Amino acid sequence: MVCRTEQDDEATIKVWSLYIIENRLGHLYTGVTTDVARRFREHQSDGGRCARSLRGKGPLRLRFSCLVGDKGRALSIERRVKKLSRSGRLAIIEKGQLPVD
Repeated sequence: MVCRTEQDDEATIKVWSLYIIENRLGHLYTGVTTDVARRFREHQSDGGRCARSLRGKGPLRLRFSCLVGDKGRALSIERRVKKLSRSGRLAIIEKGQLPVD
């Protein structure tokens, strides 16, 4: 549930997404962001905003992304997905959806 005041603007409410990236070694990286395209570019750049575990392991491939709601929900879902085995993450990619709660 998102609570707002009269001063809140629609544009200030951010919707978070979960994403899964595969590196050239086949390893899967899971993260959350409010802008998947921007975050993927940051990972590809190998710069300071790139996740340490992805640096130097390109080319990268965005395998999955999904809108998940507010930040708290996104972090909760990210934690659960990161606990999954590789086959569990691959199942998410193949089905194109997150498992039902």
